[in-house]
Amino acid sequence: MLHELRTYTLVPGGVREYLRLYNEAGRAVQTELLGRLVTLMQPESGDLNQLIYIWAFDDYEDRRQRRARLMADERFTAFRKTVRHLLVRQESQLLTPA
Repeated sequence: MLHELRTYTLVPGGVREYLRLYNEAGRAVQTELLGRLVTLMQPESGDLNQLIYIWAFDDYEDRRQRRARLMADERFTAFRKTVRHLLVRQESQLLTPA
């Protein structure tokens, strides 16, 4: 099992707009192609302009294949264009069981 922790830092005040656009056009295609969204959370302390996703994959190859399909998908490309102005930084950490 492999988990990916993805942290998106948004412009101040951008979380609400990002979530609106994500729920309208990004979430369905992303969960269709990536599979298991474990959680999507917003911090209550620290940097409040963030969204934190945790995705589960069978292994590195499963993740690689699924992300390649996502990046090639026209629907997701269109969504990414609508939120690009809201993003400040994206981070990804791959985590394995300890």
